[in-house]
Amino acid sequence: MNLLFVADPLESFKIYKDTTFAMMREAQRRGHTVSACEQQDLLWQRGAAVSAHVHDIILTGDATRWFEDQHSRSAALKDFDAVLMRKDPPFDSEYFYATHLLEQAERDGARVFNSPRALRDHPEKLAIMEFPQFIGPTLVTRDEADIKRFHAEHGDIILKPLDGMGGMGIFRVGPDGLNLGSITETLNRHGAQSLMVQKFLPAIAQGDKRVLVIGGKPVPFCLARIPQGSEVRGNLAAGGKGVAQPLSERDRFIAESLGPVLSARGLLLVGLDVIGDSLTEINVTSPTCFQEIFDQTGFDVAAMFVAALEETLRR
Repeated sequence: MNLLFVADPLESFKIYKDTTFAMMREAQRRGHTVSACEQQDLLWQRGAAVSAHVHDIILTGDATRWFEDQHSRSAALKDFDAVLMRKDPPFDSEYFYATHLLEQAERDGARVFNSPRALRDHPEKLAIMEFPQFIGPTLVTRDEADIKRFHAEHGDIILKPLDGMGGMGIFRVGPDGLNLGSITETLNRHGAQSLMVQKFLPAIAQGDKRVLVIGGKPVPFCLARIPQGSEVRGNLAAGGKGVAQPLSERDRFIAESLGPVLSARGLLLVGLDVIGDSLTEINVTSPTCFQEIFDQTGFDVAAMFVAALEETLRR
């Protein structure tokens, strides 16, 4: 197969932990060819198929110079067997426009993963609201009075922006309500922007678990991202410690319940975030943790992913 990865600059990859790198390495190991481009390289000209300025690469196996650029060219996305959208968040206006170009590429005949429409339809924090049976008390609003009522009911709460990533902009407010007004004003921009408010889950002390679902099926191990010191955030980007562990019975139940639904919508790879027994996010843009799970358990997540991709393309 000829695979095109739409990703961040290859030079920025930290290959010891990068999931897109792990995908590329496994694809090449199986005999597939690998090409890459950046989001900014996508092109749609009147009367033509969506194309991109792409680089055909070979992975060298060298940790310092991990790829060789064999050839640079312009190519229609429909001429690849699969296009993998692996641009990291934020999901900003440029990402939004890229999903429209990728959706047009699908109309041209390209196979794109995850589905561009599904990427737009599943904002990673809001998407959990479709599945209330799996989540804790949660409110989405821009109204300060609603937030105060939620705090009065639940006492210990978490507030976060809907477009945050890597733990950015997450605040905890305890029963004393200290700084609730100031935090609300900061996040909702004096009523101009919606935010998410959730009951604080003490189980965060045991980790914010990343449960990967590939082709509708759960990976048997998750990565529990455990907050360090006085930090309330488990995100690796915020200093959390990643500990791989087998799925709990509840983790598996959530994953097996949501997996077929999300897969049918065109989401080949999903990263569910679970704290204790509660689903907290559905990550679809560029889910990670392949290498951390493999390094600690030996389970080859990248092999499971590429096998699922191959199976999907045969249909």
